[in-house]
Amino acid sequence: MLPVAAPAHEKPLAAKVLVIGHRGAPAWRPEHTLASYGRAIADGADFVEPDLVMTRDGVLVARHENEIGGTTDVADHPEFAARKTTKTIDGHAETGWFTEDFTLAELKTLRARERLPQLRSTKYDGEFQVPALAEIIDFVAAESTVLGRPIGIIPEIKHGSYFQRLGLPMEDRLLATLAAHGYTRTAPVEIQSFEVANLKYLRGKLGSAHPNIRLLQLIDDADQQPYDVVIAGGELSYGEMLKPAGLHEVARYADAIGPNIEAIIPRTADGHLGTPTTLVHDAHAAGLELHPYTFRPENQFLAKDFWLGSDPKTYNEAGLIAQIRVYLDAGIDAFFTDDPAIGRKALSIR
Repeated sequence: MLPVAAPAHEKPLAAKVLVIGHRGAPAWRPEHTLASYGRAIADGADFVEPDLVMTRDGVLVARHENEIGGTTDVADHPEFAARKTTKTIDGHAETGWFTEDFTLAELKTLRARERLPQLRSTKYDGEFQVPALAEIIDFVAAESTVLGRPIGIIPEIKHGSYFQRLGLPMEDRLLATLAAHGYTRTAPVEIQSFEVANLKYLRGKLGSAHPNIRLLQLIDDADQQPYDVVIAGGELSYGEMLKPAGLHEVARYADAIGPNIEAIIPRTADGHLGTPTTLVHDAHAAGLELHPYTFRPENQFLAKDFWLGSDPKTYNEAGLIAQIRVYLDAGIDAFFTDDPAIGRKALSIR
């Protein structure tokens, strides 16, 4: 493992740096299942993340995408074979099965599968259902009671404009679901989106009456645009949003930004960590926390500085701890990880 020069230390804005269980703990259980969230909580996650999409009957469920051929056994159900189709999602053609073509009851007949079978165990394939957001809140509330500590929920609105055009808008349904449960009326909640208009809408709806709910602007590659900006014919890019003026504009409606980790410390052409950017400093100067994504434990996802051996599939706890610590020294306020236990270890040995 090569030595890495840490960037100049920037003090986090947050009083406590938080570990976010990215889709739960998918290094160990199929993502977006109660088992995955449970493992994340047991391993010390401060927040668990359900990505949200809609069913045909208007229920928020947890899947990384509305296309579910890669994360469930839907292809093995002959009764749903005719529902395989091709759709354009945020400008990209996708072929498969889509949550908006299923009722919640139908989705409950399916079982989750590992999304990365080439890297991670498939031994839990077929065991777990697709959970609705209301079930996740019930589960997290119960775990919080048992453990005696608050556990936050950080839902992501996936493809908000797409679902709105289908007549299945997600924003008010999300607020109503949160308001309907006593736990999420007071527990930490952070709503995130790669789009902009829905976060601005939520800021207007929330005002100052819901201090437990914060908003996170997710950031994609610099040359890409939020899809709601694309369909509105706007010019705003994620790169513009990361400039000082753009960050101050984001701070008008959001509490934090969620960039890819490489927006903070890019990688060189040969895969090593490069020179840190000024993003952490600039965001903090605008009053925004940084919650970057995603720290994963396999060599394939680590900077070359931290690889263990040469196999991309190697599970590398020490390497991930070392990489996370570089970013902690850069001043991040929270971070998404597929393995919250490692994230907790990285924080504990600083």
